Amino acid sequence: MIRKFNKISTKIKVIGALLIFLIGGVIGTTAYLTQQNTKDALLINIAGKQRMLTQEISKTIFYAQYSKIFDFSEMDKASHEFIEGLDTLKNGNKTQGIFIVSTEEISNQLDKIDYLWGNFYKNIKDYKQMAASSIENEEEMKKIVDFIYANNTILLENVDELVTMFTNHSEGKINFIKTFQIFAGILLFMIFIYSFSQLKSIESHVDSFMQYSKMLADNEDISNLAPIQLEAESESEILEVSDTINCFINKINAAVGHSNEALLQSQKASSKLEELTDEFDTILDELKDRSLASKHLNNSEDIVIASTEELINSTKKLTNIKKELDKLIKNCQELK
Repeated sequence: MIRKFNKISTKIKVIGALLIFLIGGVIGTTAYLTQQNTKDALLINIAGKQRMLTQEISKTIFYAQYSKIFDFSEMDKASHEFIEGLDTLKNGNKTQGIFIVSTEEISNQLDKIDYLWGNFYKNIKDYKQMAASSIENEEEMKKIVDFIYANNTILLENVDELVTMFTNHSEGKINFIKTFQIFAGILLFMIFIYSFSQLKSIESHVDSFMQYSKMLADNEDISNLAPIQLEAESESEILEVSDTINCFINKINAAVGHSNEALLQSQKASSKLEELTDEFDTILDELKDRSLASKHLNNSEDIVIASTEELINSTKKLTNIKKELDKLIKNCQELK
């Protein structure tokens, strides 16, 4: 597993995947939370408008009570808008893309406002019925006005608290986005540092390999070549290429060693032949008897023939080795 991760291609893939995952995560999360904050802004706007609607409803009741002009068209419109807004805050609105804010605190506050509004709206409807009735209900209408006056403030305060809750919830998302972006930025910086260190490591290992390759190409003496030495943590692709080159170098060194050994044997055979020749000359000078000389000549001839055959065999070996060396030298020249 470690060797697999030490591949250049694997390192590049891992770094690329980390960058894509992180950048994609930042973009996706930021886009999602930004969209959610846009919807939260609509909720805050609706909640804020509820305050204005309760004020408008109360103002209409107070004006009707003291002016005796019972025009409730604007009040009905404001009441209907308040009911729709409260329903959107509680249940969301798919048409507008608004979803329920599922926090216990906001849910409890909405239930409380719903309860207060139920009593508030009931008194508004009672007041309208009394205003439309021909029966004199001045005292009852005044009680309703007093109730609306007292409870309007309570309803308004609770709506204000709801707006604050929505605002805090939205700010929490904004703070989360900021924290996430800071964390992602730090993580991205760390990935950049890691990427830079890995690229420097790859560059160092490749440079060592290229320096050795250049030295090998410029070296005219191919005898006793030293194998390339790379760090153990070098990338597997570079190690594989270096192993191949080292195998080639070992073959060259082995061929040169064999040729040196064959040359040494040839030199020994040549030296032995010279000794035999000198011995043969000495025998010719010393022996007078022809028959004895003939006998010695035959013996010397046998020795010379044997030595010559040994020399011929050595020469053949040298010829074959020379061919192999010529091929290696030609390959080296072509690589240059």
